[in-house]
Amino acid sequence: MTAQDPRRQTQRRRWRQRFLLTALGLLFAVSAVLRIGSLEFARAQAPDTADAVSAASPAGAGPGLAGQMQLALAEVAALRVALQDRELAVADRERAVAAAQTLVEERLVELEAAEQRLQSLIATSDRAAETDLDQLTRVYETMQPDIAAALFEQMPPSFAAGFLARMTPAASAALMAEMPPDRAYAVSVVLATRNSSAPRLDPSYPAQPDTER
Repeated sequence: MTAQDPRRQTQRRRWRQRFLLTALGLLFAVSAVLRIGSLEFARAQAPDTADAVSAASPAGAGPGLAGQMQLALAEVAALRVALQDRELAVADRERAVAAAQTLVEERLVELEAAEQRLQSLIATSDRAAETDLDQLTRVYETMQPDIAAALFEQMPPSFAAGFLARMTPAASAALMAEMPPDRAYAVSVVLATRNSSAPRLDPSYPAQPDTER
């Protein structure tokens, strides 16, 4: 029995070493699994695990295997908490970016709607102004040429030319015939200058009569 004691002691030491290595591997595996847990679970589990290891370790064990296991568990727990904090921060940033993008898209939709309303108002105003000009032009056309000419003499040449361009050729010719020669000439220059720079939409449309001759 005495000769076999050293062998048994050696086998027991080897068995203890294997057991400790296996236990250490299991602990690391458990800590790796716990990394995907929630932040509260990680913070709650880390102190409990460290306390359990401390209670199981003999007093004054020093920097032995139990102490190294406790340090390793503490480092794993701290790393797990840091990673989860980083994940939470990234998630918060992603939510903030998504909210900002949604706000920008809403503002763009509002701007497009406002632009459409503005364009509609401008178009309505243009149509109303065009209608008013047409009605006023018809009024001038139905007036006696001498009375209309007296009114046109008070207008700037460019303003009077705008109405004359809207009138029928017969009405504009009769009106200009009643105007003083200098006023008729000034209006004719404005009409000729404007028509020369603008393309003719209807080539068959008759040209304005030459009132200077």
